[in-house]
Amino acid sequence: MTDQRDSAPRAPEGVDTEKPSAARIYDWYLGGTQNWAVDREFGRRMEQQWPLVRPGSKQNREFMNRAVRAALRAGIRQFIDLGSGVPTAGNVHEVVEAELPDDHDAKVVYVDYEPVAVAHATLILEEGMATDWAGIVQADMRDAKSVLRAPETRRLIDFSQPVCLIMAAVLHFVGPDDDPEGLLATYRDALAPGSWLAISQMSEGDGKGEMLDGLRWFVEQYRKTSNPVWLRNREEIQPLFGDWELLEPGIVHLPDWRPDRKINALEAEARPFAWCAVGVKPGR
Repeated sequence: MTDQRDSAPRAPEGVDTEKPSAARIYDWYLGGTQNWAVDREFGRRMEQQWPLVRPGSKQNREFMNRAVRAALRAGIRQFIDLGSGVPTAGNVHEVVEAELPDDHDAKVVYVDYEPVAVAHATLILEEGMATDWAGIVQADMRDAKSVLRAPETRRLIDFSQPVCLIMAAVLHFVGPDDDPEGLLATYRDALAPGSWLAISQMSEGDGKGEMLDGLRWFVEQYRKTSNPVWLRNREEIQPLFGDWELLEPGIVHLPDWRPDRKINALEAEARPFAWCAVGVKPGR
């Protein structure tokens, strides 16, 4: 029997499936199907050096899913997912479809600067017949004005109403020279009162031993690329929310934000290496 995880999905036109893609590798980490053998090979090499990469990725995606469900239950119907990658394996529009009736009025904007991610996203949304309420913007999330002013953003998002802005495991690509606090302020200022901001961030946290060494190796590999990774500790995350009120339980490790299941032993080892929180804009 063929393993579905090792089968090849349909390739968007013009996409190179002979070179590994960061977006598709992350999809493989999450157990998705939008990846090719070259992506799986790269991912397996990373996993051999740092076994927590897949459980950590899964914890990040589950946090994002819980935050989206909480936002939906709070009445929010607009979502912007920055650095979304390939929108599969439990991404925002899938959560919306699972939570809301077929005639829902939710809107989702994915944002990614990588052409391969945009091509895959376009194909997935077209095949899922979701393009009337979900779209993809090719832009660098570090250029907030381009993201906010993009025609697809304007088509789908009503900025006079609350938006849930998601920055899940992407701020580690925003370095000190990118002025992260100023960047977040630009996004926050564009959103209506009652909007939510969901952030998760890789960190050395309170990790130790071989697993901490593995994370440092992982970061070092990315420092050699055009997409260096920057870790942040808990104290560096609080200012990113400005004067927004943090929802309970505040800044915590990924599996500790409103958990809906118990984690296993390997997942427990991944727990220290990321922080997350959700804030709400005051005034509504």
